Amino acid sequence: MLMKPKLQPLPQTPLARVFDAANRIVLGKEAQIRMSLACILARGHLLIEDLPGVGKTTLAHVLARALGLHFQRIQFTSDMLPADILGVSVYERDSGSFRFHPGPIFAQVILADEVNRATPKTQSALLEAMEEHQVTAEGETRKLPEPFFVIATQNPTEQVGTFPLPESQLDRFLMRIELGYPDHAAERALLSGVDRRDLLATLEPCLSPAELLELQANVQSVHVAPALLDYVQALVEFTRRAPEFQAGLSPRAALALVHAARAWALIEGRDKVIPEDVQAVLPGVAGHRLRPADDTARRVDVGAMLLAAVPIP
Repeated sequence: MLMKPKLQPLPQTPLARVFDAANRIVLGKEAQIRMSLACILARGHLLIEDLPGVGKTTLAHVLARALGLHFQRIQFTSDMLPADILGVSVYERDSGSFRFHPGPIFAQVILADEVNRATPKTQSALLEAMEEHQVTAEGETRKLPEPFFVIATQNPTEQVGTFPLPESQLDRFLMRIELGYPDHAAERALLSGVDRRDLLATLEPCLSPAELLELQANVQSVHVAPALLDYVQALVEFTRRAPEFQAGLSPRAALALVHAARAWALIEGRDKVIPEDVQAVLPGVAGHRLRPADDTARRVDVGAMLLAAVPIP
């Protein structure tokens, strides 16, 4: 189970409106919603891993609508081909030439639903799109719209019919979160309230794509002090020495931790990163990148372990 950061009320900004709108539909998941927003602001991609039926798809729909973005859902299955995602060229008799028909990847928000039910070949079709914000199909490179954000959901890998995501694919996701079961009060409100699909249909955008791009640019101006970078490096270096893990966090993971902490600070209304920002996003950034040295070992709370082992400089 991932750690829940201690949440403070958000300052009254457009981001707070997005958070409030999402929180009215996805009940009792304030930490996960805020983590998802931080992931988007940091220009990353989000992996939601949990049991079926806990609201993974609903959260993706809510984020896309609240942010005013063009949304496409791709339902991954074992017989899906890369062309089903990227698109295909079709011969047109009238023009005597081939015309490219874009696949569902050409949207601002992609929901890759149950991504680990597809074969590794199909999963790899997402790699270039997630890393370069472009796709190469039939020898031609095509740019994807901006902003571009992938939300992938996956069921636990021990379930039947799943293909574990390789490390190279997992590393493309800035964060991984879990939703878990709702608490008693949230579940009662869910059972006695309006259907979530009806609420989703009434949700109005709280931001425009241009405003989101501006916020993403503002993340880069959030100040990170040298002492804070010392803390990030200490966390990363500990994972590389710790015998509990097969391999430590990479430089890309360290960059992801800094970007995510900057985004968290911006959401909190600050212009500089503090250690609590790093601690808040650490479980989501590091949890899916660290594999236990003993594959039979019980899954550990990576965030709690690292925070307990590495003191703030």
